[in-house]
Amino acid sequence: MHVQDWLETVPAVSIYALVALVIGLESLGIPLPGEIVLVSAALLSSQHAGINPIILGVCASLGAIIGDSIGYAIGRKGGRPLLAWLGAKFPRHFGEAHVATAERSFQKWGMWAVFFGRFIALLRIFAGPLAGVLRMPYWKFLIANVLGGIIWAGGTTAVIYYVGVVAESWLKRFSYLGLVAAALVGVASMLIVRRKAKKAAAEHSTAETEPVPAAE
Repeated sequence: MHVQDWLETVPAVSIYALVALVIGLESLGIPLPGEIVLVSAALLSSQHAGINPIILGVCASLGAIIGDSIGYAIGRKGGRPLLAWLGAKFPRHFGEAHVATAERSFQKWGMWAVFFGRFIALLRIFAGPLAGVLRMPYWKFLIANVLGGIIWAGGTTAVIYYVGVVAESWLKRFSYLGLVAAALVGVASMLIVRRKAKKAAAEHSTAETEPVPAAE
């Protein structure tokens, strides 16, 4: 069953809660398909009057903001031992190379890494916890978190909703293409991040193996 087909059997209130929960857990640091669920729900809202896109966008934004904030608190309390534990348990998502790439993004962009990380599938699960681990001032984190959450979640909901309204008859027959497009965007962004992670890991290994000049 398609995600959207399943969502059609769920009451509107449950859909709002489901979208907020999945996005919140993903933002907290748990690898879940938040973007696909949001796109599916937004498409559904464009075809069913019972699902209000404004309420959907608000719930998605709240899930993103609250989830990121909880992730920040966990990261701040757990510190680097938490990242090491996550890397051992979930090496595909929290491996050393991925963490190194995320840290470089934070060092380069600061608080805006939290904002832009919202739009990249793999970095979405890092932003909150890593900001806490690196002890980014909470007010900076909160500004970037709120802006990123609203623009990403609200913007995605609005765009997909209006696309669904304009192409309603077409999407009724080929709505799965919207999910495929969302999945491709997520996979592409993940591949880019992984490639950068491998490059960062290679540079890190090279730096460690280079001989240290003897002191005169």
